[in-house]
Amino acid sequence: MTDHSIKGKTVLIAGGAKNLGGLLARDLAEQGAKAVVIHYNTEATKPAAEQTLAAIRAAGAEGVALQADLTTAGAMEKLFADTVATVGRPDIAINTVGKVLKKPIVEITEAEYDEMSAVNAKTAFFFLKEAGRHLNDNGKICTLVTSLLGAYTPFYASYAGTKAPVEHFTRAASKEFGARGISVTAIGPGPMDTPFFYPAEGADAVAYHKTAAALSAFSRTGLTDIEDIVPFIRFLVSDGWWMTGQTILVNGGYTTK
Repeated sequence: MTDHSIKGKTVLIAGGAKNLGGLLARDLAEQGAKAVVIHYNTEATKPAAEQTLAAIRAAGAEGVALQADLTTAGAMEKLFADTVATVGRPDIAINTVGKVLKKPIVEITEAEYDEMSAVNAKTAFFFLKEAGRHLNDNGKICTLVTSLLGAYTPFYASYAGTKAPVEHFTRAASKEFGARGISVTAIGPGPMDTPFFYPAEGADAVAYHKTAAALSAFSRTGLTDIEDIVPFIRFLVSDGWWMTGQTILVNGGYTTK
């Protein structure tokens, strides 16, 4: 019988230095992962990456940090190649990379659109491609998307719109990789209480989001807390392997599909 536990597995997390990715890296190390490779984007994030590495190692796992801008196919190829060279082929690959822009369609520039597309869609596509090439059989892949995929709202066209392709990438990859026992999922949190969220929102919007979910009153912040998302991803990359090809919105009743 195939072992779907996290214990003894090798994990790669794109965007794994801080916020949700950092907490997830710590959690999977505590769950018994053999090695956790965390990617971070810029030198500004290096101190956070080093703190996360220390926590990974304190939990008994091997920790590696790799810096890269993942918006090119070549950079993604190198990330996976470096992972294999340092800790071996991964069993679990999780992509938390994303960028938010809240802006009316008529004000979005071509440069802004191209950046959003590169970060949210292109990066996700080539992450799935390289995961499909490098993961061990019976591996697990999970990509972070957004609960705005279930929303009817203005101003997020370039954000939700460039996350939307990941839903089909996930379906296609699950079909293509399924013969090797690899499950592929996407998870869409609601607005999360992280520095990623606040710069795009005004005070009125923050106040709205903190009350918009059906369970907002029972959340620590009113928003989706990263601590609420980690158990779902942990499940999807372990015992939840039978769920594949799905995009799951986890948001306390913020949006549904």
